[in-house]
Amino acid sequence: MNAVQKIFQMYGSQYMALYGDRMPKSHKKTIRDIIKCRNGAFGTMVYECRECRNLHFVHCCCGNRHCPNCQQSKADQWLNQQMKKLLPTHYFLLTITLPQDLRDVVRSHQRESYGALFACTNEALKKLAQDKRFVGSDQIGYLAALHTWGGMLQYHPHLHLVIPGGALSDHNEQWLSSRQDLFVHTKPLEIIFKAKFKGAMKKAGLLHKIDPAVWKQQWVIDSQAVGQGQNSLRYLSRYVFRVAISNNRIKSIENGVIKFLYKDRKRKKWKVMALDAMEFIRRFLQHVLPKGFMKIRHYGFLNPNCALSIEKIRELISFIHDIVALFTQIREPEMPGIKYSHCGHDLKFVFFAKPEARSRPG
Repeated sequence: MNAVQKIFQMYGSQYMALYGDRMPKSHKKTIRDIIKCRNGAFGTMVYECRECRNLHFVHCCCGNRHCPNCQQSKADQWLNQQMKKLLPTHYFLLTITLPQDLRDVVRSHQRESYGALFACTNEALKKLAQDKRFVGSDQIGYLAALHTWGGMLQYHPHLHLVIPGGALSDHNEQWLSSRQDLFVHTKPLEIIFKAKFKGAMKKAGLLHKIDPAVWKQQWVIDSQAVGQGQNSLRYLSRYVFRVAISNNRIKSIENGVIKFLYKDRKRKKWKVMALDAMEFIRRFLQHVLPKGFMKIRHYGFLNPNCALSIEKIRELISFIHDIVALFTQIREPEMPGIKYSHCGHDLKFVFFAKPEARSRPG
């Protein structure tokens, strides 16, 4: 049993008894799924040792995207797929953060607000990229990933973008490269994004809930040139499929108090925070996304529906740089064989046992 699961098993029922009538269904489901993960409630995979013929039972995981048990293999698969789409050009990592005074409204209206965050970012970025001072075309492509937490489990919604440094011409006949050190200026991007987000909130009927002073504040947008895209993808892969807190950060669970590590960014030191179990669960659950909401999205020429293939885009980039782009075939990682812990020999899959059955057939 991992630490997060232990916390929910010890205190989840108490939390639902206190707040169940006000909890979204997705929060209740997350609690139940994490509690039952890998305990047989979702069925059991039955294997047989090829050598000694003994049976080995592996309980299935819950598959909930907010469960820390179920995410690491997804991160590895995702990174492998993104590496196959890398282009022979420079990249940028852009981060857009919603301000503190906006977050209560966003948290209470997540589907509308998160959707607006993605859409308004795309509109603002395309509008600015069209300026000839930057790229000169709005036919850009990028990957965007939503994160909602900070190191202390606080609510901190922000969007990470991994952007190839350039765009396609209007008729997809040419690659237009951006500067090596700059994709677009962040100040005009902030102004355009802020205006579009305000319009989206008005359209959603949420503008009256927001303090007007927030539109006069400076919003944080950070842009970094990161060279080739591998490093930014590896950075994102560590977080894209991570839940609000990893098990190895939790140091103790005692007397209704959870102690965990967090990084003090200013002092660049790890510190320990102590939270009441109910507050810990509350903070964890505020990062549960609306059902079916896509937290990773691909835009423009990186969208799977783009008519132009990645191979063709590579050719266009290689042509303007007068280079031949050589890409090593990225092999799918081989899944390690399952070994029987008692004798060390290979196991073969026999059958899937439903939750109510665990006997060998026949």
